Amino acid sequence: MSDKLIAKLAVLSDAAKYDASCASGTAGKRQAKKGDKGIGSLTGGTGICHSFTPDGRCISLLKILMTNYCIYDCHYCINRISSDVKRARFSVQEVVDLTINFYKRNYIEGLFLSSGIIQSPDYTMESMVRIAKALRLEHGFRGYIHLKTIPNAAVELQNEAGLYADRLSINVELPTQAGLNKYAPEKDLLAIDGAMASMKEKIDEHKNSTTYTGKRLPRFSPGGQSTQMIIGADGSNDKTILTSSVNLYDQHKLRRVYYSAFSPIDHASQLLPLKPAPLIREHRLYQADWLLRFYDFKLDEILQGANGDMLDMQHDPKLAWALSNRQLFPVDLNRADQHLLLRVPGIGARTVQKILTIRRHGQLRWADLVKLRLPLQKIKPFISVVDYSPSAKLLETDQLSARMAQPSQMQLFGGMV
Repeated sequence: MSDKLIAKLAVLSDAAKYDASCASGTAGKRQAKKGDKGIGSLTGGTGICHSFTPDGRCISLLKILMTNYCIYDCHYCINRISSDVKRARFSVQEVVDLTINFYKRNYIEGLFLSSGIIQSPDYTMESMVRIAKALRLEHGFRGYIHLKTIPNAAVELQNEAGLYADRLSINVELPTQAGLNKYAPEKDLLAIDGAMASMKEKIDEHKNSTTYTGKRLPRFSPGGQSTQMIIGADGSNDKTILTSSVNLYDQHKLRRVYYSAFSPIDHASQLLPLKPAPLIREHRLYQADWLLRFYDFKLDEILQGANGDMLDMQHDPKLAWALSNRQLFPVDLNRADQHLLLRVPGIGARTVQKILTIRRHGQLRWADLVKLRLPLQKIKPFISVVDYSPSAKLLETDQLSARMAQPSQMQLFGGMV
């Protein structure tokens, strides 16, 4: 690899680190046609950007921008036109060659490709489609490809992108048009929403339809679509952010909304805050998002505390809800239905299924909870079984809230159940 290409790679991989939405989708492996060996797989290996699939597999992605030149002037973006940063640009062939060469050396298992806007949205999108098309058709590449699409690009280009990418995404960036008007004046929520709606229709069409010959339509973004929101750059509260996320999940069936805590950047605009957003806030939003998607919580339940617009920073959202609804606890694990079991702090969705299975054969005892390796100190105030129920002292709400408060130096990226 030439020194010039190495220099470009250093600039454009560093510029891509601000995009959080690089997790892989549930696209599965692309099958070769008979007699076509192809290259690539979605199994183990080491790489550049590690990402996890929903089934727990870790895959490595080449995460780069095609260019960090941009005609837009989004204040929160280090690559905006008014930013004084070192610029670089890959050609279409350079990205193709980098991906294939890294793949053959087992450095990566896929490509995450984004870009600044150069010349026009159509020109940028057309170049990104050419990269994905060349990888698939000219090189038989069946690894993972995630393309960040351009909302103002022609629908035809976005539709073509879906034929070669495993996942497509458009970044909302901020949850309100007022925020975009102030910090990203060239961006329009209605245009972004329209592009997402078009992608959803196309994904559904290719998933469920066949051609007039009876053959299924080709795969179209089988990993779905995702987006990203910046937290703390504007004045949007958690209720506004999560309301936007709920609407995106409901209307466009997004696979993920990613949250990225704002952090001051070099050459920052004077309109931006001087301090970074707390990482704990980003963490709480991810936890709340998880409850909304997998635990049957409603938004008004999660935000029912004293400050109904912001999440509790001291307690994870499920624990905060339980502390606000002490009249429902302790929950009898031998009698409670699935809906209520999912609301017990310390008990996750998989454990609930195990509890329901055990109950078919007999009643749960404390020893069963030990065998399930549950966080016993956390769940003790909220549950009862045949041979255990919490003491009155353990149920005192004020002491319980203080004892379970988490310090600000908590591990931010652990799970929550």
